[in-house]
Amino acid sequence: MKQSARMVGASASGDHRAVTEPSTDFAARLRSGTILVVPGVYDPLSALLAAQAGAEALFVSGAAVAMTQLGRPDFGLGTASEMVDCVARIVDRVALPVLVDGDQGFGNAAHLQRFVRGLCRAGAVAVQIEDQVAVKRVTDIRARPLVSTGEMVGRIRAAQDARTHDGFLISARTDALTTTDLDDALDRADAYVAAGCDLLFFESVKSAAAADAVVARFGGRVPLVVNLLESGGAPFADAGAAARGGFALALFPVTGMGAAARGLRTAYIALVRDGSSASVRDSLIGMTEMNEIVGTADFATRIAAYGDPA
Repeated sequence: MKQSARMVGASASGDHRAVTEPSTDFAARLRSGTILVVPGVYDPLSALLAAQAGAEALFVSGAAVAMTQLGRPDFGLGTASEMVDCVARIVDRVALPVLVDGDQGFGNAAHLQRFVRGLCRAGAVAVQIEDQVAVKRVTDIRARPLVSTGEMVGRIRAAQDARTHDGFLISARTDALTTTDLDDALDRADAYVAAGCDLLFFESVKSAAAADAVVARFGGRVPLVVNLLESGGAPFADAGAAARGGFALALFPVTGMGAAARGLRTAYIALVRDGSSASVRDSLIGMTEMNEIVGTADFATRIAAYGDPA
């Protein structure tokens, strides 16, 4: 994949947050013709590791935040302020573009606008707003009840009016492919593009025919987002195939969380069973490497430059 980020060094007067610094405007990057692969992150350490792996942008998923920060399912229990706080901590550590899952806006238009202003202050570059109802029944996690097209258009306009700079992008997500049909999804998306959304995300694109219909209607009009979950369902095997299909941004929202959860579970089972980490030690990152990851030596040097004996 083409990389458009450069490494930056830390100094006493420089931006010590940055592992990488974006070298191109984010909106321009989306239209560059090379697909943007965006891993999901949920805290500063996961963001730091993704940045060190060469990621150009990051996605803060509502599901990942609920599961990692609350230990709860993705039933809308997270709050706007919790999401903003999570994003602020990530942006404070890693200078990469951060896209944020805004669910339905955490309430009405006033709640959505307060959330967008918070994201702008935190340093995010985009919010994803969906056309689901704000509160859903929890009996079926797969259900995607929708608001009217007009209500979703209002959400887009509210978000636009709340952003504090034009560089903050609004990604419109429709779940109509799950709830109604392709024709409804396309018609809804037409209205969202007319309202001025900056990106367009069709959730549950499961067939090549649906993907082709989306690209035929919207390719070239607005950058298209595709979700590539490990559970499958998308008609693309990888980001390269999605790019050839006409999509500009590939989200991998929970890959990192899944990897971390498996590693934690394996380690904790071994500890409780054996009273030792010996059986998993070869798979652990030791403290020497952890200190390298978080930049301990550089941090100490930089702070010492201010005359702090610590």
